[in-house]
Amino acid sequence: MIFRNRSDAGKRLADRLQEYANHQIGVVTGLLRGGVPVAFEIAKELHLPLDVLFVRKLGAPGQPELAMGAVAPGGIRVLDQQLIQRLGLTQEQLVERITAEEAELCRREQIFQDVRPQIHLQGKTVLVVDDGIATGASMMAAIQVLRAAGAKKILVAAPVAPFQALRDLSTLADQVIILKVTEHFPAVGFFYRDFQQISDEAVRDYLLRSAQQT
Repeated sequence: MIFRNRSDAGKRLADRLQEYANHQIGVVTGLLRGGVPVAFEIAKELHLPLDVLFVRKLGAPGQPELAMGAVAPGGIRVLDQQLIQRLGLTQEQLVERITAEEAELCRREQIFQDVRPQIHLQGKTVLVVDDGIATGASMMAAIQVLRAAGAKKILVAAPVAPFQALRDLSTLADQVIILKVTEHFPAVGFFYRDFQQISDEAVRDYLLRSAQQT
């Protein structure tokens, strides 16, 4: 299964999530930045409000697409200790990488502060969306954020993921919806014809457009 672009992936996911259309306590959240176009289409089709989740992948040195963990607001850190040991990172190097990514989180929170909806997640059913899941580290961090915020039910939705990530996330989320689950997983972009980078300006536009539609 190959997706034309993130919008196409979002529309296909929305078809699988129709039972949550017009859900009175439902919210769609997209992981910055690539998850937002996917989440936008889901929110539009299901008539639900759209928000963003601030999670940063900790890319391995020299291999930015290889996640050795992820960080999220509130001091949340998900670390793959086995991979970190295999990479030979010192504690100082790891702390330096974490500090840099947490600083970037703060920067992005400020950028989107004026366009984010004021949604309280306490007691809500939350669909947390990304454009694809590789190791699952970013989504694990996102689930921790939502649990801490008091979400009643957490559904993970993504177009594609490897089997191991699906198994790991199924123990943490209330439900996981993946359109394509595969053992062969070179990278998320492999499953898209168009996988261009999403800018901060584009994310702001998605949030503003979604607010006008709900």
